[in-house]
Amino acid sequence: MSNKKANPAKAVDGGVAVKKPKEKLTFNVIWQKYGTFGILVLLLGILAIAKPENFFSTATVTQILAQSSVNILIAMGEFFAILIAGIDLSVGSVVALVGMVTAKLMVAGVPPILAVLLGILLGAFLGFLNGMLVNVTGLHPFIITLGTQAIMRGVTLIVSNSSAVFGFPASFSNFLSKNVLGIFPIVALIAIAVAVILSFLTRKTKVGRNIYALGGNKDSAWYSGINVNLHTLIVFIISGICAGIAGIVLLGRVGSAEPAAATGFETYAIAASIIGGTSFFGGKGKIFGVVMGGFIIGVINFGMNLLALPSTLQQVVMGALIIGSVALDRFVARKR
Repeated sequence: MSNKKANPAKAVDGGVAVKKPKEKLTFNVIWQKYGTFGILVLLLGILAIAKPENFFSTATVTQILAQSSVNILIAMGEFFAILIAGIDLSVGSVVALVGMVTAKLMVAGVPPILAVLLGILLGAFLGFLNGMLVNVTGLHPFIITLGTQAIMRGVTLIVSNSSAVFGFPASFSNFLSKNVLGIFPIVALIAIAVAVILSFLTRKTKVGRNIYALGGNKDSAWYSGINVNLHTLIVFIISGICAGIAGIVLLGRVGSAEPAAATGFETYAIAASIIGGTSFFGGKGKIFGVVMGGFIIGVINFGMNLLALPSTLQQVVMGALIIGSVALDRFVARKR
């Protein structure tokens, strides 16, 4: 028996080893492999040059990680909706409603752990409603989630009586405000844990493979025996759960539940997904890229605050990033 290891650069054709041609380092290849990381390095370099006295500190790293955690959680849910060539515009409203209900439960005397579990279940239920409406009506998720976005925001205002809710146990906020080893916020570790679970789902399970197939070509997926409606439902449930967890994390960070919380956060989620390499046309993307995209959004928001730029300008930057990223994705797809 030979102990020689197979050369991955060679393929066997009729018993003859044929050397595979090396992949050319074109712009398409470079962008797909290193584009997101390159954007992050560029942003960090700009901030390091602009504000070196504020940037190089443990407190800065901790703050960016904490600010990015909510964006990352919402973006991971949005990622699944975009992966099937859809979208979920209701994530911001889900964040607000879950945060409000969780706060109300704790104020009413429900133990924090139980209130959190019920809040996550509520997020899953809201995602289930989105998925069911998409399946039953046959309408594009854009239309369905645009409508549920308004409905859920209205329910939040009704539940809260248009007022902020606070006064829940301090142990809840204290726990979510802690840092591990003095630098890693608990909320960031929660986001990473969710990312690990979802990465396993997409890479190692049949459900994950089916979702990619559904995003690549819905008709082909159906002819292959994939239950399109079931996987669409799963996608929106995952999105609802991620938004629900984000609502609880935001509640702990802010210390109160605001009826207008997370307004416009769907823009950040979409931007993080697209910047992270997720194709807006479905079937392509990775959880790691989305995490990097969410971190980039956190760095941008932190940097704009650090440079004392108006908050209204952040929306302009996010919109420009979405247009630029989708246009670049289309350009790369055409070249490929």
